[in-house]
Amino acid sequence: MSTATAVPHLTTQDADTLVAAARGAAEAAGVTVSVTVLDAGGHMLAFRRDDRAVLISGETSTRKAYTAVQLDAPTADLVDAIQPGGPFHTLPTALDRPLLFIAGGVPIHRDGRLIGAVGVGGGAPEQDHQFATAAIEALV
Repeated sequence: MSTATAVPHLTTQDADTLVAAARGAAEAAGVTVSVTVLDAGGHMLAFRRDDRAVLISGETSTRKAYTAVQLDAPTADLVDAIQPGGPFHTLPTALDRPLLFIAGGVPIHRDGRLIGAVGVGGGAPEQDHQFATAAIEALV
């Protein structure tokens, strides 16, 4: 009999909290963003695109979240790796398109295990990363 404790999955309530926190951080900075939350398998739990955000922001937030969950790493840490000549520069994405505006996807861990990822698109890459990080901090 195993004594390992199951790690709770990311819930839709968690996803709603992440979306609200990311959007709140963005609004406080005067930025309009789209936010995507995925579970550990890359399945979408939540998505929110503000009509004032640029159209591609929704697609971008989804690709960032997918990349973060696929590689279990903040996308901001992957910038050098996806440059031409880097080890991941031909990495396929969820939509089979090149990764753009990479920073802004952050994996979510609970008890040391990957349970999902949040992706933010719409601001500068550094801002999107800050908004995603703020969302995860609100979840804890």
